[in-house]
Amino acid sequence: MEIERINENTVKFFLSYIDIEERGFTREEVWYNRDKSEELFWEMMDEVSDESEFEVEGPLWIQVHAMSGGIEVTVTRAQMSDDGEPLESPFTSDDPKKLFQHGKMYDHDDDDTMPGIGDAPFEWLDNMFIFAEFDDLIPLAGKMKEYEVKTSLYSFENNYYLHLLYDDEEMDDSRKTDLFSVLSEFGAPSNMTIHRLEEYGKSIIDADVFSTIHQYFGAK
Repeated sequence: MEIERINENTVKFFLSYIDIEERGFTREEVWYNRDKSEELFWEMMDEVSDESEFEVEGPLWIQVHAMSGGIEVTVTRAQMSDDGEPLESPFTSDDPKKLFQHGKMYDHDDDDTMPGIGDAPFEWLDNMFIFAEFDDLIPLAGKMKEYEVKTSLYSFENNYYLHLLYDDEEMDDSRKTDLFSVLSEFGAPSNMTIHRLEEYGKSIIDADVFSTIHQYFGAK
């Protein structure tokens, strides 16, 4: 888990889906199971508190973003009014946000229900992986033939980024999970966005990355 202390009252962390699974949770539990998502959240907050000295006290505003390799969570201690009520959320009205307290997790507008970290069905549409060396991709090419996925490769800041775009009609979540495991043997999940790479990175192979690598480098 990557942790960034923003200021005295705010901390941000990125938790990959591998991190989530290593903690004994599934992505479905995180998004759709209220009890499990709350359990994971407080586990993460204990770790954040230990590593960043961020004091977990009182209600907390959280903002959750689903990313290609995991979830990015921003946590801000809620400012309280004179009568003890939390003030308005620090996030914009369009942000997915929740207000958490120990023993209770609730919406800002409805303090009785909370369906989980995500309000809408999660769509696993893509992944981004980072590789330190181009050579790391060569032995991977031969393992990718059986997976139906669109790929593109970019270089940015002395690293290589592999973007995978899925077609749900061709690959279900179980197959995506298998592919994710294979890729994790050679590279690492990244929260880099394809939009940033398209703007600031250099396109190396714009499509069919692994068949191209296999053609030119004879990957077995």
